[in-house]
This record gives sequence, structure tokens and C-alpha cells, in this order.
Amino acid sequence: MANLSSSEALSHSDSGHDTHHEKMSFWSKYVFSTDHKVIGMQYLFTGMFMALIGGFMVYAFRMQLAFPGEAVPGFGNVSAGAYNALVTNHGTIMIFWVAMPVLIAALGNFLIPLMIGCDDMVFPKINRLSYQIFLLSALVLIASFFVPGGPFGGAWTAYPPLSAQAKFNLTPLGAPMWVIAVALEFVAFLLGGINFITTTMNARAKGMKMYDIPIIVWMIVIASILFMASVGPLMAGAIMLLFDQTLSTNFFNPEYGGDPVLWQHLFWFFGHPEVYVVLLPAMGIVAEVITVFARKKLFAYKTVLYTTFATGVISFFVWAHHQFISGIDPRMANVFTITTLLISVPIAEMLFVYIATLYGGSIQFKTPMLFALAFLAEFLIGGVTGIHLGASGTDIYFHDTYFVLAHFHYTFVPIAIIAVFAAIYYWFPKMFGRMMNEFWGKVHFWGTVIPFNFIFIPLFMLGMAGQHRRIYNYNHFPDLATPELQNLRIIATVALVIMLLFQIPFLVNFFVSMFKGKKAEANPWKANTLEWTAPSPPPHGNFKVFPEVYRPPYEYSVPGRKEDYWPQDSKD
Repeated sequence: MANLSSSEALSHSDSGHDTHHEKMSFWSKYVFSTDHKVIGMQYLFTGMFMALIGGFMVYAFRMQLAFPGEAVPGFGNVSAGAYNALVTNHGTIMIFWVAMPVLIAALGNFLIPLMIGCDDMVFPKINRLSYQIFLLSALVLIASFFVPGGPFGGAWTAYPPLSAQAKFNLTPLGAPMWVIAVALEFVAFLLGGINFITTTMNARAKGMKMYDIPIIVWMIVIASILFMASVGPLMAGAIMLLFDQTLSTNFFNPEYGGDPVLWQHLFWFFGHPEVYVVLLPAMGIVAEVITVFARKKLFAYKTVLYTTFATGVISFFVWAHHQFISGIDPRMANVFTITTLLISVPIAEMLFVYIATLYGGSIQFKTPMLFALAFLAEFLIGGVTGIHLGASGTDIYFHDTYFVLAHFHYTFVPIAIIAVFAAIYYWFPKMFGRMMNEFWGKVHFWGTVIPFNFIFIPLFMLGMAGQHRRIYNYNHFPDLATPELQNLRIIATVALVIMLLFQIPFLVNFFVSMFKGKKAEANPWKANTLEWTAPSPPPHGNFKVFPEVYRPPYEYSVPGRKEDYWPQDSKD
């Protein structure tokens, strides 16, 4: 695996260090908890709740696109302003309140102490504060839906001057509340990142070296560093945008010497590393899952690690490929085309390493493995289509068309949805001590992946036909509203509804299995990372005896319990 087995390290639990924690009340255990696992579950359930809101929003505006002017069941008529607000907040929620909290905060909180063999985060009160601020940010965003003027509708990128100036702003309260919510969410993740990095570097089990750290832990740590290094300029830009909205300053107003393109630079300097902030944990999930269900270690663990470092560095030099039509100097466009092509190399290398890991393996097609394999296939499509948008010549044509939207979702849905499902099905036994139903898991898999392709392949075709995005009703543009194009919109919308309906079996499976699922074995997947040596679910303090990590000769980790272990070659 891309973890202990890559360096032939096993867990050893005879240190004699017994952890003891007093019983806690309900409020201290579940509401104001400092236990990393409870905080991880709080992030997970909050992210799932926000995903329901984001999913309902996409249902509403896709129905408007497929059947313009008709009342949407469960929503009513979608006005032009409502359409803009739905699109804006769908994108905002799915990126900042679903992908980031689940992939980084939920999994990072739950897994890092367990996988490195410690009892908790090094700063548990800061950890609790991070979730409390995150929850506040979600409440502020939801509250913005109900203020006079309605929620912010200036797209999730919030380009000024439309997002900044009062005379353009139809949501005088919704817009600043949106900015404040995003800023609070960033503060929460800065606090969480401090914990992830410090805990991993300073609280590892005795004997665990740097190359023994599981690859998903590395990915979350590197993602946290990327976030902390890139978010500063956007935080400054958010303050300036808030001042423009509320104090009539003119940082981004060209009429008074402001520069709206400055916001684009500040936003995308963060926005493109942000892609890798959520991508890297997803890649870590897939690495952990495919190694277990192929019964092999990760091919070239160290190479993947070095490649991840390189990806993080290069991600700071590609942002302006989002601005090829913003008046950028053509000579600089060539520079950013080159860096965009360069960053595709390490990502492609990681994908091929994962494929090499599968080669010759004894593959088991359990539900987590199906989602992990789907991630590889779907994300590859997203990566290949991104090459066209990274080249300035083709991007000038494709920019702001549905080709961009389809490419984006072929990268983000595998990251934020498919990889997350792989993680939930894989670590569910560890989280709750019970197994999810395998049959309904596979029903959920096929009902998610097949409709997903029927949603976004038609959107590629619409984009290549030149259809512009962010248009409320294409009947207002006779050249675009051809019957053939409208049929593609209907196909995409019907597929979306089917995909959303197939999330119902997942939710039922998830919550029923929490209480009535088959009790999980100590190590149901026969994995060899440290979290599986702790009880399921782990108690407060995680381990009755702190584990140690050591190298061959091969021995079993827990006295009295002999589990399958597959010796590995330590060489990459």
C-alpha cells in the first residue's frame, strides 16, 4: 500500500502505554467535543446536509434549462434572478461546503490520528474551534437565502464590478453575507490545517518514519499547506470586495481607478491551487482503496510523494490560464500555457502509477473499489479535456461555454462525489463498527456513475457547438435554441434527476447500517494500516495500547490476534 507496507512497516502494540479517559456527558462528547473522531463526524454530516442543498439547487436550475418557463416541481417558477442565485450557490456550496469539509476536514480529522498511531490532534481545542467557525459560516450562507433581495447571484467566482458595486448589486445583504461566509470558512480551514500538519509531523507512533506515513495522510497534509500558502491573497481580496459592497470603496471599480481584473488574479491565484487542495486527498483515498482490494502495495510510493510535492509547487504558476480572454499579454499567455501543460505531467504520472498498482493484482470488486476505479476513469476524461482549455488558442473558443462546465465537472465530481463515496464505503466499518449493505452499495454505484456520464457528455457537445454558459433561457437566443441542442439539455437534465434519485438508496443504506448493519470484523478489508488495529468504532483515545511501528522480520501486530498480512517488497 501507499502506507506502512511500502516500507515494510507493521504495527506493534506492546508499548505498555495504556490510555485512559474519563466518561463524558452527551454535550461534552458530541456537541462541544474535542475528540478528533467526533469533530470529523460533525464535518461529515454537515457536508452531507449541505450536499442535499446543493443537489436541490442543481435540480432546480437544470429543470429550467431543459423546460424553460415551466414551473419546477418542488420549487416553482425559476426567475432570472433565482437562476443566477441557484447557479452561484450551487457552485459555492459544492466546493467550499461539501468537497473541502468532507475530503479534508472530515477525513483528515478522523483518519490522521488513527493512521499515525496517536490519541488525538495536538491542539484539540483549536480543532473544536475550527468546526464551530465552519458551522457558523454554513449558517451565515444559509441565512443569506432569506434576506431582502435574496441570495448572492454573481457566480461562485464573484467577478466585479457586478459583485462589488451597489448600483449593480441586486442583493445588498446577500452579497456581503456570501463574502463573510466564505471568509469564515477559510478561517476554519486555516485552523484545521495547523492541526493536521503539526500532528502528522510531531505525534506519529514510535518508529514511524516519514516514508511510513500513509499516502492519504501525506495528501491531506500537502493539501493543507497548499491552502495555507494560497488563500492569503484571496482573503485580502475578499476584504476589499466587502468594502466595495458595504463602504462604497472602489478597489475593483474602473470608473474610479479600480481594477476588476485584479480580483481575477487574486481569486485564481487561490482558485487553481484549490483544485489540488481537494484533488490530493481524493488521490490519497483512491491509493488506499486500490492497494487493499488489489492486494498489492502502491507502485512507486516515493515517486508519488515527490510528484505530489512537484504538483503543489507548479499549481502556483498556472492561474492565468483562466484569464486568456481578459486582455492578458499574449506572451504571458504562452507562459501559462506551458505551465498548464507541465502540471498535467505529474497528475498523469499518478494516474498511471495507480494503473500499474492494479496490474497483476488479485482484484476484489467491492463497492469501495468500484468507486475508486470509476474515479480513475472519469477523472482521466476531465484531465484530458483540460488540455484543450489550458492551451490559449483553443481556450479562446471554448471559454465560458458548456465545454468548460463539462470539463470542470469531470474533474470535480470524481473528486468531491465519487472519491468521497469510495472513502465512506471503505472506512464506514471503522467509523461505526458496522458494514454497509454491499448489494445496495453496488446499486448506488451504477446509479451514480452511469447517469453522471449522460449528464456531462451532452454538455461537451453543447460547448463544442458554441453554447454559452450562464444563460437563463436559451429561447431568447434563436441561434442557440435549435431542437437538437434542446434535446441535449433535456437528456442531461433527465440523467441528473436519475442520478439524484439514486442517492436515496445510499442515504437509506448509510443511516440504516449505522444502527442495524452487520457488525464489522476487526479488520474486514484485511488492510494493514494502523487504524485497523484500533477497536471499531475507536473509543476516546483510540488505542488501548499505543502502537509502535517496526520493520521486518514479519510478525503479527497484536498479540493473540492473527490477521492476514501480505509481505511486501520494500523497493519501489
